[in-house]
Order: sequence, then C-alpha cells, then structure tokens
Amino acid sequence: MRRYLARRLLLLVPVLAGVSVIIFMVLHLSPGDPAEIMLGSQATREDLARLRADLGLNEPLHVQYLRWIGHVARGDLGRSLWMKRPVLGEVLTRLQATLLLTATALVLSSAVGVALGVAAATRPNSVLDRLSAVASLFGASMPSFWLGIVLMVVFALWLGWLPASGMYAPHGGGDLRDLLSHLILPAVTLAAASVTIVARLTRSAMLETLAQDYVRTARAKGVSDRVVVLRHGLSNALVPIVT
Repeated sequence: MRRYLARRLLLLVPVLAGVSVIIFMVLHLSPGDPAEIMLGSQATREDLARLRADLGLNEPLHVQYLRWIGHVARGDLGRSLWMKRPVLGEVLTRLQATLLLTATALVLSSAVGVALGVAAATRPNSVLDRLSAVASLFGASMPSFWLGIVLMVVFALWLGWLPASGMYAPHGGGDLRDLLSHLILPAVTLAAASVTIVARLTRSAMLETLAQDYVRTARAKGVSDRVVVLRHGLSNALVPIVT
C-alpha cells in the first residue's frame, strides 16, 4: 500500500508540471495585451512599455514561467485585470457559494440517481425502466447551459416561482428559505447530467448484485423484498458507484 501511494505521488509531479505549463501557455497566448487592458486605450507608448517592464512581460518565456510558478506556490495569483484586486481574494469571496452549489448538486444527483436506479433494477423491462432509460438519454445529451436557460425562462420569467440569479434577495433576504429558493434552479441544472449517469450505474450494479447466489438464498429463506433490495442488494451495489 505504501509503495502504491508513493508511486501515485511520484506520478502526480509530472502531471502537475504538465498542467501548469498548459495553463501558463493558455494565459500567455490569450489575445490582448495585459498592459493595454490595465491602462486602457488612451495610454501612451511610454506608459505601456513601463508597465510591461514592471510586469516582466519583456523577459524570456521560461523566466516568466518560473516566476509565475513561484508566485503560485506562495499563494499569490496576481491581480485581476478587470477588478484591479488580488485574484486569490476574488476566488475566496466566491468559494462559499461555489462549494454550497456543488455539494447540493452532488447530494441531489446521488439521491435521485440511486433511487431511480434501484426502482429500474427491481422492475426490469417495465415502463419505469424504459422511462428511466429515455430520461437518461435525454439527460446525458442535454447541455447544462441550455437546460439552465429553459429552467430560468419557465420557472423565473413565466411562472415567477423562483429567482433567476443571485444567492440572496437584494432586499429583505438572507434567511434559509431565501437561500434555498435561489439554490434550486442552479442545483437542478448541475445535477441533471449526473443523475442519469448515477441512475444507469446503479441499475447495472443492482441487476448484477440481485442475481448473486446469496440474494437468491435470502429470498428462499423468506426474507422480504424490501430487506433483500436495501440491505443485501443496495449496500453491495453502492460499492462501485461510490468508488
């Protein structure tokens, strides 16, 4: 186990190095001059040259990369060209909302996906199983940005049931109910594609588990279907889904 972990950690080093090179090159090759973006179109050539020298944009590419890696290692991600504030601070101010949205979508997709997969596996080739397969096909092929727009148009603009943006209401909000109302649409949008994947994985794992000898033995002993499905089937079928 220790050798395996050590090997994985060693392999992580070139992967991170390659990712850092790709990120740096993407930033470097992006269109636009950072000096012009920061100073504006009315800046003189002398001001642009001075800022490029201050930012180190005139140095060789490998020198810029090494300096950039050094700053990243210290947690210094630079300053935003648009907000004129440290990038790390901008990221941290939005991290809470991002983590909350991601966790909610993960819980939602796992709960709904597992429930649909179990229901489809216990009734193979039924109407529910076929509807689940069709829903999985649509969910996997539906772009998230398109689904998000549709949900906003229907539930925010037409029906007016849910807000279209933000985390809290601008006036008089801030409680749990207000937070949940703002969380529903983006969480459903993010969870839609994952629900279909979890549902199909759960179905296939459940069908394989329910066909095992110990499950047939439990049923032959008179164990109820609910206990067989939840205790013997689902508990073992969740192993490949979780991993």
